[in-house]
Amino acid sequence: MNGVDKWLLGTIVVLAATGILIFFSASLGLLAREGPRFSGALLSQSTSLVLGAILFWWALRFPYQFFHRYAFYIFCATLLFTAAIFVPGVGAEHGGATRWIYLGPFSVQPAEFLKIGFVFYFAAWLSAVKTQVTSLAFGLVPLVIMMGLVGFLLLKQPDTGTFAVILGTALAMFIAGGAPWRYTATLGAGAFLGVTLLAVLRPYVRDRILVFLNPALDPQGAGYQITQSLLAIGSGEMFGRGFGQSIQKFNFLPEPTSDSIFAVFAEEFGFVGSAFLVFLFVFFALRGLALSKRAPDYFSRLTVIGLVILITGQAFLNIGAMMGVFPLTGLPLPFVSHGGTALLTTLFAAGLILNITRYNKTSV
Repeated sequence: MNGVDKWLLGTIVVLAATGILIFFSASLGLLAREGPRFSGALLSQSTSLVLGAILFWWALRFPYQFFHRYAFYIFCATLLFTAAIFVPGVGAEHGGATRWIYLGPFSVQPAEFLKIGFVFYFAAWLSAVKTQVTSLAFGLVPLVIMMGLVGFLLLKQPDTGTFAVILGTALAMFIAGGAPWRYTATLGAGAFLGVTLLAVLRPYVRDRILVFLNPALDPQGAGYQITQSLLAIGSGEMFGRGFGQSIQKFNFLPEPTSDSIFAVFAEEFGFVGSAFLVFLFVFFALRGLALSKRAPDYFSRLTVIGLVILITGQAFLNIGAMMGVFPLTGLPLPFVSHGGTALLTTLFAAGLILNITRYNKTSV
């Protein structure tokens, strides 16, 4: 793998290894609660890890220019795939949301592919218009149309968390592409109004915001998950209870292998372990963004920025939600949480980032 940035590769390997370790521990809580579900989760995660490793290797060697050339078609395909969940008999509902398509014993979440497809197309668009991005017709309006399409499909599911991640990624790419700050401020104001409207129209959004402002408001209802998460994180103290020794994962913490897996990690590895995990994501972000400056072309630079923000933005939203810094979103923790499609797309994105860094002419 000549030319691959060893620091970034090492960070990805450590994150993936950490994910395997903590998933195994967190899944013991699932085994104690729901024995039959444990074997299914283990099979799904193992299969996703193997397929993800293959995708990672493929993305590392596949010519990235292909994604530039066919970005529009990839984006359209991911939009249609996401829309397919609304077809009767195709989409599957779980926990009041319709986000999955079942393929035999496995489930697929199309929105994970939509995130990648959006990054490709928006990077291709920005690289095509270049300095014209400062104009309303080639900058703000196209982005609003793209976000409108994405938002319609995701908020209808509903999947507010994924939409928030894509919106944040879009803003980062928009700024990196040279968009005026007034456009960014306009989008930010629009997002704030949108969240306010969602809070009025959808009670679960309002409940999450209220619980975020006061976690003790409904400790046995809407605030149950954040209350148990904070208990788990706090009981980890400085060095944690030890690997496999989490108590909260057995009877108290909801979704210990997915949404709440950081709380399990923090309980078992304490403040030191948690700080190390956060450091890994921070280093991944800083190293990826540093390498993007030396990418061989405009499209690849913006693609690296988009994929790095996509992964780390979701990571910090998940960690922040478990610590009460952000409202709960239901987003998985990249490289770590149970979620086959999320793990596949994360490893693919990481492989593609490394692929593009191979074309850098000088080392950082």
